[in-house]
Amino acid sequence: MAAGRRHHPPRPRFARTRRILHGVLVLVVAMIGMLIGVTLGGTTTQDIGPFRAQLSLVPSWYGDTSVEIPPLGSLELDSHDGPAHLRIRLESLDEARTRAFAAGGGNLEQVSHDAVDQLNLGVRRLAMQTAGSGILGAMLLVGLVFRARRETAIAGFLVIAVLASTGVATAYTFKPAAIQEPTYRGLLVNAPAIIGDARRITDRYEEYRAQLQKLVFNVSKLYGTISALPVYEPNTSTTKVLHISDMHLNPAAWGVVRSVADQFAVDVIVDTGDINDWGSEPEASYVNEISRLKVPYLYIRGNHDSTVTAAAVGRQPNATVLDDSIKTVKGLTFAGIGDPRFTPDKSTDATNDEQHRQVLTSGELLADKIRSSGQQVDVALVHDPVAAQPLAGKVPLVLAGHKHQRSISRLDPYGPVAAPIVLPSESPSPSSSPSLSPSSSVSASPQPPLRERTLLMVEGSTGGAGLRGLESEKPLPLALSILYFDKDRHLTAYDDIQVGGTGLTEVALQRRIVPEDTKASPTPSPSLSPSQSPSPSLSPSPS
Repeated sequence: MAAGRRHHPPRPRFARTRRILHGVLVLVVAMIGMLIGVTLGGTTTQDIGPFRAQLSLVPSWYGDTSVEIPPLGSLELDSHDGPAHLRIRLESLDEARTRAFAAGGGNLEQVSHDAVDQLNLGVRRLAMQTAGSGILGAMLLVGLVFRARRETAIAGFLVIAVLASTGVATAYTFKPAAIQEPTYRGLLVNAPAIIGDARRITDRYEEYRAQLQKLVFNVSKLYGTISALPVYEPNTSTTKVLHISDMHLNPAAWGVVRSVADQFAVDVIVDTGDINDWGSEPEASYVNEISRLKVPYLYIRGNHDSTVTAAAVGRQPNATVLDDSIKTVKGLTFAGIGDPRFTPDKSTDATNDEQHRQVLTSGELLADKIRSSGQQVDVALVHDPVAAQPLAGKVPLVLAGHKHQRSISRLDPYGPVAAPIVLPSESPSPSSSPSLSPSSSVSASPQPPLRERTLLMVEGSTGGAGLRGLESEKPLPLALSILYFDKDRHLTAYDDIQVGGTGLTEVALQRRIVPEDTKASPTPSPSLSPSQSPSPSLSPSPS
């Protein structure tokens, strides 16, 4: 009878190799589980002052820290070496905490100290949460794969060792001075062009730090102040149009626009361009705030806005982009055309004949559109006031921006721009004088005289010229206006609202009643030779 097979134990060399391979496999599975756990659990949110920030730790060969500031871009800091990258993303400004800060007087030093403590708290909580998630992920995955307590426990100890080594490496290579030498990404690469002379701002750092903190205070204070502002409302048939312009990527401006739109219950918002600063793809997310305004939003492109910008605005459910087109909203008919230039590097020059002609031609195109449509247009929208002159006599009102300075004038259909008008209770001042200046007489074919000459209203900058508003000694205020139209679609009054710029705290409202322009239209001027310019001259443009 043949003897049964005997089980021979594996040779020592093969047993050792098998144990090593098994250990390596446990380590690989544990590392995969740790990465899954870190990815899923390595994120937390932290309140830092009035802001909500998202903090996350992600595996990295190089370490470092990134601070993301949508939609401007990010700052990259060479803060440490090692396998963990710290990512801080400023998400939003919390309204409730901003109100509380404003009510408490806004102690700058206390807020600064609290912000540092809050950031430290968030980083410590993130480290503990990430470590716990990594250990749990490793042990769960090893337990599922090997179904053995021994391997699961080994995986836990391995991950603890790896995470401890990461912490030691981060602490050992930490460089506190890295914050002084950030690397700019995205739009912040253009920081010198956006904010002007960096050395000048550095020299005045303490002053600007206080002013920037007060800007948050200003936005918060508006919620409490705006409710006390009187509203002009002659009757229930009044249509209220909010005119904004030149936001220039200022995130604080949206809070002001939303507050005014809600408090005054406006029917339409009109934006005459330069909503962005560079017209780039990363800036497109800035316009998403339009959908929160809950009223129709009419927009034309400025010279800082690209087709990407216009497309992003057009995707908002309540927005309409006017580009040599006409739209009737809330009983008012609007016609608008975008600025033909795209000069985000601020190279516009009103004395440049080619650019001047481009802008003037855009106004002529819109005038032709209005003439051929056969519609009675109530309001025309252009970005640069130069484009308004061809519209004289075609529409009763033209709204524009571009100059970052409020001005009002009358456009003569037969000649140059009239002198600035002074409305009741308004005193002439340098800030109210228009940027348009008279020029040579204009050739014109006979047209039916209007009861009133065309009114040109140039808005200030609703964004305070963006970050460039810090360059001047007195930062530009955030400017916007509410226009009141009666049931016959005539502009009867308007409110100019200004929220004090950085470092200022006042909110001002000036009400104007628009008088009828009973002045007779002048006789058409003699025709000019083709070499003579048929358009008004402009002072150099600020944007």
